[in-house]
Amino acid sequence: MKVEEQPLTPPVVGMSTGAVAQRLGVAAGTLRSWERRYAIGPAVRVAGKHRRWLPDDIARLEEMCHLTGQGVPPAEAARAARVKAAGAFGFEDDAPATGGRAPGGSAALPLGPVRAECRGLARAAVRLDGDAVEALLDRAIEDHGCVVAWEEIIAPTLHAAGRKWASAGKRYIEVEHLLSWLVSSTLRRRYEPRPPTRAGVRPIVLACAPDELHSLPLEALWAALTERGLPVKMFGPAFPVEALIEAVRRVGPSLVVVWAQARPAAGAALVSAVEGVRWGVRGARSHSTLLVAGPGWNSVPQAGTRRLTGLRSGLTLIEQRLAN
Repeated sequence: MKVEEQPLTPPVVGMSTGAVAQRLGVAAGTLRSWERRYAIGPAVRVAGKHRRWLPDDIARLEEMCHLTGQGVPPAEAARAARVKAAGAFGFEDDAPATGGRAPGGSAALPLGPVRAECRGLARAAVRLDGDAVEALLDRAIEDHGCVVAWEEIIAPTLHAAGRKWASAGKRYIEVEHLLSWLVSSTLRRRYEPRPPTRAGVRPIVLACAPDELHSLPLEALWAALTERGLPVKMFGPAFPVEALIEAVRRVGPSLVVVWAQARPAAGAALVSAVEGVRWGVRGARSHSTLLVAGPGWNSVPQAGTRRLTGLRSGLTLIEQRLAN
């Protein structure tokens, strides 16, 4: 009996819109809008509707992202991207000179070997595309959780932005500031308010040293502790020693974490002052365990074994202290 041969289903090729958006650091809705308005869509569709972007399609989008990041109006950028792509196949290239292709070239952040999500976030930040940055931050936290999102995606991008403006005559300060603000607002939006779920644990107090204005790493710790269901009270940047002592006395925390990016003034005195606080009723007074975080404590001998050296390892140390 002859068996009829079944037609082979052609393999699905190319990347989905979501994957391309993540790679380029733009919102998926932005890609669909560009396709509708400027005819810069993919060459392949699966089952009639599902878009599949081929390397040539992605190259056009990269050029589009680069040009819009340079301030070129979207319609003109799309036309130039199409012409430049055509020029790669032997047609005349009349695209305006822009000083290189994105997302590489002189405008790219110095990332090194990192995750694809990190590169997408960096591209969106350089373009000052706040909507795309927020969407990528949300997706990173949703997919990976706070610790991985911070250590492998957010922090490398922030560090690269800082290196970029330090080496470019402070030209990229706006990129770092926008990214920092959106990271902070995203963490607070996703993790507050969220009631603690760990019963029987006294609050953990987080504060920056009195002269420390950079609180973003401490906010990441706050988010990670909140994600684990622990009760946390955040007091933010530049918290005076007297106010920290009063907060410890009133809250009665299990742990106090003080962050310092630069060496804190009178760091040894701060350690002694916080550790000397006793709270609770007479006859049953207790004290909190002080931990310190940030490179500012590296040269403070009194910091000792109290130092948290990273978010993941810091969480492990905190859990160990809570278990004792």
